[in-house]
Amino acid sequence: MTRMLTDLPQPAALAALTEDSIVVQPVGALEQHGPHLPLNTDLVIPEQIGALAVDRAVSDGVDAWLLPAIAASKSDEHHWAPGTVWLEASTIWNMLVDIGRSVAATPARTLVFLNGHGGNSALLQVVNREIRRRFGLRTFSMGTGTQRAGGGADGGPDEFGMGIHAGHSETSVMLALRPDLVDMSGAVRSVPEHIAQFETIGFNGHPVSFGWTSDDFGPGGVIGDPTAATSEYGDELVNAGTAFVAKALTEISRFRHAS
Repeated sequence: MTRMLTDLPQPAALAALTEDSIVVQPVGALEQHGPHLPLNTDLVIPEQIGALAVDRAVSDGVDAWLLPAIAASKSDEHHWAPGTVWLEASTIWNMLVDIGRSVAATPARTLVFLNGHGGNSALLQVVNREIRRRFGLRTFSMGTGTQRAGGGADGGPDEFGMGIHAGHSETSVMLALRPDLVDMSGAVRSVPEHIAQFETIGFNGHPVSFGWTSDDFGPGGVIGDPTAATSEYGDELVNAGTAFVAKALTEISRFRHAS
């Protein structure tokens, strides 16, 4: 049976959903990823990880359903690169809230945003509360579990904690999922190593964040080192991401705000 909710006729979709159903909404992006990756990188990854993870969660007894991915989102850090298709924060906010309203009109009580683009993360956290407050849904957001900054081990590059965009892990995942869209001849290293000197300022969990656009770190828009990416490492990340999202969906199925 399909787990894509929109593959069903409306009466069948309504009948399939219950209070225990989890509706998973992948959120992608259409943005520059340097000269070696396609504009739809951040769309391909949550679409495919979402489909794999929902199937695995269903096999583990979770009543999970998938919605078609949102393609364009808050990619204004790449506004400088023609081909990037981005929405204002207010636009994507309204879209996400409206999706929450639509899910709330069904028997399902849980909505999960599966995010493929880091620029959406803060907005999704706020949207979780807005949808919870306005419509009473249990709301969650998470990444795909595939993003890593290379630490220089096992032949991989040292990205100094800053492999966040079109770098080692993301390129490897695309080599695993859609190698036909990857041009490794265009892969170049672009890591802002000078930022690594700071203990509080940086990416990936540093306590002090800062405003930036991707061309702040070089004209190619890459923040990381894709040059040693491999499909084998990508397969590892896809498997890890699928397992992570499926596990999260299993926990979400048991989650309640009050004991």
